[in-house]
Amino acid sequence: MIIKEFRITLPMTVEEYQVAQLYSVAEASKNETGGGEGIEVLKNEPFASGAGVQPKTPLLGGQYTDGQFTHKIYHLASKVPSYIRWLAPAGALKIHEEAWNAYPYCRTIVSNPDYMKENFFISIETIHLPDRGTTENAHNLSPELLKKREVEHICIATDPVLRSDYKDDEDPTKYKSAKTERGPLKGADWKNHVNPVMTCYKLVTVEFKWFGLQGKVEKFIQKSERRIFTNFHRQVFCWTDKWYGLTMDDIRAIEDKTQKELDEARASGQVKGTKAED
Repeated sequence: MIIKEFRITLPMTVEEYQVAQLYSVAEASKNETGGGEGIEVLKNEPFASGAGVQPKTPLLGGQYTDGQFTHKIYHLASKVPSYIRWLAPAGALKIHEEAWNAYPYCRTIVSNPDYMKENFFISIETIHLPDRGTTENAHNLSPELLKKREVEHICIATDPVLRSDYKDDEDPTKYKSAKTERGPLKGADWKNHVNPVMTCYKLVTVEFKWFGLQGKVEKFIQKSERRIFTNFHRQVFCWTDKWYGLTMDDIRAIEDKTQKELDEARASGQVKGTKAED
């Protein structure tokens, strides 16, 4: 089991990020869906204490009880390493994602119940705070877990991205928002000077029980999560003028429309989006 905490600092408020994240998830989902692969949304509905789909354990020790639950299936064939495609039977490369978004806290559980069952899971717990990434125990971890946790800071401006992932119009060192006048993000210390500012603290726990492959796959997954977080948050910032000013009612309407578009795209067209590194 590998536990990492990724910290991603952004030039926006915690309140703005709630809209920015949901808008960007909807847009990114369309970019990853087509040709029989991509994202299928099974549920997108509210939950509350005693109502709706409940998490197995309380969210951040019971501090959060109300929010939005989503259940998605990721049809992945071309998005996993070749050695996994070789080992897994046809139809096994379907990943389930269940998420409880009780913003500013969110828990996401990724699993493969049809094939790996209890031998594989990814837990992503995220808390969003109005700081510059300096809170040392944002998830209230026990001393034992703190010893196992590795902290990695992700800089959306200076961290390298793969050539295949790079897009000129999604480069924070070049982007300037017309609506907010934020950006471009220059220099290694930009986050010490921007205002407003907030940080996503993403605690990622990975377990993959498969003799001979456990360590390799767990490291691959953590590397993949860092790649996803980096690319996604570059988009979140560079799409500022697209989401800035939207309301939560606007977001729910966008999500409903996107769900229909995903169903249509997955049934036709070509495979799109991020491909795995072998």
